[in-house]
Amino acid sequence: MDRKSFLKKSIITGAAAAVAPQMIKATNIQKKNSDYDKLMDQVGFNHLPNKEEKTMNTVLHKATTRGHANHGWLDTHHTFSFANYHNPERMHFGALRVLNDDRVAQGMGFGTHPHDNMEIISIPLEGDLEHKDSMGNTAVIKQGDVQVMSAGTGIFHSEYNKNKDQEVKFLQIWLFPNKKNVQPRYDQITLNNSALKNTFFQIVSPSPDDEGVWIHQNAWFHIGNLDEGFNEVYSIKQEGNGVYAFVLEGDVEIEGQPLAQRDGFGVWDTDKINIKTNSNARVLLMDVPMVF
Repeated sequence: MDRKSFLKKSIITGAAAAVAPQMIKATNIQKKNSDYDKLMDQVGFNHLPNKEEKTMNTVLHKATTRGHANHGWLDTHHTFSFANYHNPERMHFGALRVLNDDRVAQGMGFGTHPHDNMEIISIPLEGDLEHKDSMGNTAVIKQGDVQVMSAGTGIFHSEYNKNKDQEVKFLQIWLFPNKKNVQPRYDQITLNNSALKNTFFQIVSPSPDDEGVWIHQNAWFHIGNLDEGFNEVYSIKQEGNGVYAFVLEGDVEIEGQPLAQRDGFGVWDTDKINIKTNSNARVLLMDVPMVF
């Protein structure tokens, strides 16, 4: 049995017994301070058009314009409003609500805390991140892994830098689900690095039968390690979706817009986008519903 099948089987057979007392507690917290309700109150059509391009279907978020906080143990950049960073023009891009670029110091991390009714995706960029949750899952994710949690009716989890001698760097991404109060679930995969070479490899989708992990939202994520001179058209997966591109490394042009490391660029009201690279690059594409 492969790792992914084992994790899925463990969740199905063990969740009910292992989670019951913790989940009652999580559900009670949700009623008073629900992630979903709290964040949904803040959404609207506020992925504003890119003023530089003079169009109504793109939004540009340069890396230097992101929210930033350094807590000593955590150095984090927020593409969208989060915690103490609040910008009414930077609340979300469609169903994409949180895109945090986190660096956690050696041996430090996020203590046990609750979530509900969010699809939470973690993508390590360097180092090892140790995860524990109220479903009984204990795992370490590292560069090349993708982790997903459907918080559903409520979960508790913690995330720590497993190493005492190096930082861990990872993306923390939250999407609004298309179905509330589902049974919480956890999954993770390890990518074959060669599969990402000069292509956009699917890492998230709405279907358990597709490549990658799956979530409760009509969203598709792709990632690619791209050589200089790469040029490709990406077709948006579903009518009404937009694509938010996040440049992890390198210099890229999307629909003629130059982008550098950690820049974000959203495009909607189109069925395809053109992507080309001006250097070796690594790019994450998040194809999400604009109305949900």
